[in-house]
Amino acid sequence: MVPATLPSNPRGGPRKRRIVLTTLGSLGDLHPYVAIALGLRERGHEAVVATSACYRQKIEALGLGFRALRPDSDWVADPGAMRRFMALRTGTVRVVTEKLFPVLRECYDDTLAAAEGADLLVSHPLSVYATRLVAEKTGIAWASTMTAPLGFFSAHDPSVFPLFPGLSKQWRFLGPAFWGALFWAGRRGARFLAKPWYRLRAELGLPPTREGNPLSDSHSPLLVLALFSKWLADKQPDWPPQTVLTGFPLYDRDGEGGLPPALVRFLEDGPPPVVFTLGASAAVVAGPFYEQSVAAMRRLGGRAVFVTGKGPAHLVGPLPAGTMAVRYAPFSLLFPRAAAIVHHGGIGTTGLAMRSGRPMLVVPFSHDNPDNAERVRRLGIARTVSRERCSAASLAAELRRLLEGPTYARRAAEVGARVGREDGVGAACEALAGLL
Repeated sequence: MVPATLPSNPRGGPRKRRIVLTTLGSLGDLHPYVAIALGLRERGHEAVVATSACYRQKIEALGLGFRALRPDSDWVADPGAMRRFMALRTGTVRVVTEKLFPVLRECYDDTLAAAEGADLLVSHPLSVYATRLVAEKTGIAWASTMTAPLGFFSAHDPSVFPLFPGLSKQWRFLGPAFWGALFWAGRRGARFLAKPWYRLRAELGLPPTREGNPLSDSHSPLLVLALFSKWLADKQPDWPPQTVLTGFPLYDRDGEGGLPPALVRFLEDGPPPVVFTLGASAAVVAGPFYEQSVAAMRRLGGRAVFVTGKGPAHLVGPLPAGTMAVRYAPFSLLFPRAAAIVHHGGIGTTGLAMRSGRPMLVVPFSHDNPDNAERVRRLGIARTVSRERCSAASLAAELRRLLEGPTYARRAAEVGARVGREDGVGAACEALAGLL
């Protein structure tokens, strides 16, 4: 590890460095960078989070610097937009081509303004397109990040891709030669989607690039942070050699305080419940998920907590005895008190569930969800059911398999202890200090 000490100041004492972290998307896209920014501040640096205007109050309430980036991420609370952007096969491409690239020049201008006086830039996989151009134009040092294994497109550890979710499960045995050729062809074939990026690059007077496709190959030549646990995916030979695997930089606070008092009383009144949640973004397009979950618990007859998010109330009819619903609860406090966790497979929720040491049932929705689900299944700490097959009967059947035998609980506890020993924030801060 690189020591996380501040660089020396010729005038005496360490010099505070200004680090700008750029990110766009949902709370799951924001929170890892909030965690790192808080860690950098504790180490004496000035940390600025450049993100969507809708998060200004949240960032400033933490005492962190804030700069607004376009496009605003308020669309993540719009059910109509989210039905389009959470589509299993095409959601990721639509986010980039329909929300980000139409305002790429504005995002570049905002990032350039946020970068004034910065010593270092850190980019999220969605903000990387503008941040990279700013770094090249200004010469400011830049570190890129990957929040989930899917983004590395590894031929040695092929992911489950939303466009073809069954492909790597069935053809994984074909090995790196097959997957390397397939990914090369995919990169070349999808270059046309990046035309707005190439056009802006030319307008800025930057030289042409030699890489295959900026949509999949925008890694910093200085440092790439893999912001997840090695137990989810370990470093592969075809990852960029400058990659540092940090562990999860976890942050899950949406406001102040701990668990709601009514939830605390419920947890103390009986055995651990099954927790159902779709995180922040998938909850907006939950469909019948919560109704199916309630019906599944009627079949099982156990205790449950339904965390429904800030979208519309998805629960229909009265709740069964021994269950309750809440809009929000910090997962880091709730998950360790669960018997099992049913969720969508978002990387933030997956990381908190892994750390809790509790077994999971994953119902993938979109983006990195199918790959994360398959990885925790292979790890022996989860079962999965596709969104198409999700029903009261399938949820109840999978939960019985998950809860009745000791294997999943024992393995989840082992993995949870290992993930708990990782310090994702500390490792990320130390690696960033090496660039300063």
